Amino acid sequence: MTNKLTELFKNKPKNLLNIFFTAGYPQLEDTNTLLDALENSKVDLIEIGIPFSDPLADGPTIQDSSKIALENGMSIEKLFLQLENHTPKTPLLLMGYLNPVMQYGFEAFCKKCKEVGVDGIIIPDLPMHIYQAEFKEVFEKHNISNIFLVTPHTSERRIREIDTNSTGFIYAVSSASTTGSKTEFSAATDYLGKLREMNLHTPILTGFNIKNKQNFQDACSYVHGAIIGSEFIRQITDVEDISKAAKKYIQSIKS
Repeated sequence: MTNKLTELFKNKPKNLLNIFFTAGYPQLEDTNTLLDALENSKVDLIEIGIPFSDPLADGPTIQDSSKIALENGMSIEKLFLQLENHTPKTPLLLMGYLNPVMQYGFEAFCKKCKEVGVDGIIIPDLPMHIYQAEFKEVFEKHNISNIFLVTPHTSERRIREIDTNSTGFIYAVSSASTTGSKTEFSAATDYLGKLREMNLHTPILTGFNIKNKQNFQDACSYVHGAIIGSEFIRQITDVEDISKAAKKYIQSIKS
């Protein structure tokens, strides 16, 4: 499988910066504004969250952004309409929960993702056995990478099964907490070191509790890159110019 995501890992195997934001936040039509700002800031990947009323893995910051985005009128249909007006140059991921995707129609969802330039999908509550039995062929048919998550509690056997079934990267949750918690990223170094020692075939990006340049550099010393979500959302909240705020924050990470 080759798409912008898999090509990225061939061409730049380390120090990858993935930025997450919630579609339709702070305002309904801010999605493309943030996409442009992030692409202009030369981030390596962009992950757009599909707002959901019960985001189990997300902490208060992302939960609040999801709630506001839903109140703004964001939906999967609206997000696809927005993405139709944007030709992504940067590998693009969607993160969402299984229930809304199933309501949209799983194959229809993957087909539409392909049409609007999405390269990968993260569905935290999609079980491996369901993926293998029902959806793997759908992902492959539409050239979409499915991204699995692992945590400090995931067994080595499970991690290796995920490695075997992954076509993009593995999302290593750096702690057992929700996103954006007060846990310091340094607490994850033993876990990330163990992942590195496993010599997996699939690239690894780590997320949760990465807030600044030092956290980013620390993460990249263990794995291929890092994902910043909650802190980025905080940076674009209650500001006059979200594009300017986004670029300033990305510069602080990359400088």
